[in-house]
Amino acid sequence: PTPGISLEALDQRQHPAWQRLKFDELLAQQISMRFHHQARLTQSAPVLQCTQAQRNRLLERLPFRLTGAQHRALEQIESDLARPYPMHRLLQGDVGSGKTVVAALACLHAISAGFQAALMAPTEILAEQHFRKIEHLLQPLGITTVWMTGSLRKKDKADAQQRIASGAAQLVIGTHALIQSAVSFHALGLVVIDEQHRFGVAQRLALRKKAGSAGRSSEPHQLMMSATPIPRTLSMSYFADLDLSVIDELPAGRQPIITKLVNDARREEVIARVRETCLQGGQAYWVCPLIEESESLQLQTAVETFAAISRIFPELRSGLIHGRLAPADKTDLMARFSQGELQLLVATTVIEVGVDVPNASVMVIEHAERMGLAQLHQLRGRVGRGSRQGLCILMYHPPLSALARTRLKVIYEHTDGFEIARHDLMLRGPGEFLGARQSGTPLLRFADPEQDGPLLQEAIRLAGIWTETDPAAARRHLQRWLWSRQEYLTA
Repeated sequence: PTPGISLEALDQRQHPAWQRLKFDELLAQQISMRFHHQARLTQSAPVLQCTQAQRNRLLERLPFRLTGAQHRALEQIESDLARPYPMHRLLQGDVGSGKTVVAALACLHAISAGFQAALMAPTEILAEQHFRKIEHLLQPLGITTVWMTGSLRKKDKADAQQRIASGAAQLVIGTHALIQSAVSFHALGLVVIDEQHRFGVAQRLALRKKAGSAGRSSEPHQLMMSATPIPRTLSMSYFADLDLSVIDELPAGRQPIITKLVNDARREEVIARVRETCLQGGQAYWVCPLIEESESLQLQTAVETFAAISRIFPELRSGLIHGRLAPADKTDLMARFSQGELQLLVATTVIEVGVDVPNASVMVIEHAERMGLAQLHQLRGRVGRGSRQGLCILMYHPPLSALARTRLKVIYEHTDGFEIARHDLMLRGPGEFLGARQSGTPLLRFADPEQDGPLLQEAIRLAGIWTETDPAAARRHLQRWLWSRQEYLTA
């Protein structure tokens, strides 16, 4: 900028010099995505052709019919799997939209074609939920599913590794233990990564490269799933190299979840509602943000709450689950809650994703003002998954900050995950929204796709022209801006 320029124009980032910086950065990002997409088309992947007999047998066994959106997503995935280059598809869907069933059908497609499939989830609770649900679906079809996690006993882990390496394990479900060097696949054809934003970039790349561990030159197909819907502007920028499938329908018969904001001074009313629900045959969650007392954040703790709950509800069968429990204890508690042995589960946010107990209809969240929008939306989605009307009670402790007030207003007024995600993006910015901090690589330093929409549109247009007409100049621009970060940007 020339001397004497308005400081306000510079501060607001509206000066032409700022616009040029932001545009050049967006252009480099889009060029990277274009080149990555082109490179993917030159790589080889197994062509997974299979008959529809197994698929139809599984569909007949389901106690429900797939929604139109699920059918559409499955057709897109199966079309990709039949191509000779790697699928990189993102399956988006709101909480409870039925992504797991689509993933199971995709795995069945790969297995029916003679290859192995692997599903990696970020937590043991979520991985085990997937294992139980998918094994129940596929075992009657003669599919062998193996469980792989870091907490397995040495003998069980060695046995699982041997079955994976020999190909006896057709489907492997687990945590990041799947990417350990000791795990070698016989013929990995499909990788499914659930809650992909919860994994570091290097972890996602490591699993993608596992197909080569048996001396194969091809890459596996990759399906990523996210229950945190991604706003359109981010899909156009950070996910431009991915193919996108969206499940935008909820299963038939689902009732909308009722959300209530309650000052914790009205705790007695909440206690009465939970007692009534459980005594009438329902189940409830009571979620607290911390395990131990923190002097700086005077929050109700799960341990204290459980002790209080046990005194308040002596007639109810209660359990306590949190991240520091031994994996076997977590598994046992969740199994008892799923089977109805426990009526009330006191928990930390360890139950945020994947937990599916259709009979649970009430969710109480302590100190909701301390939690993010995506977390609140995920927790709310744990109830209302069966025939009972779901109720989510957000208890808050006044006074509320302006940000907390805004977040609670959004979650109270909206149930559509895509709309909540849009507000979340505006409140947090793209870096935090996408979990960019995990990778250690800042995604964009100057531009903001939400605020700089017109610049992004022009960058997309020009990147398409430049990579076709002058790829050498496009690569020079890319190297000037991104250096060695391209692989991480597209992981």
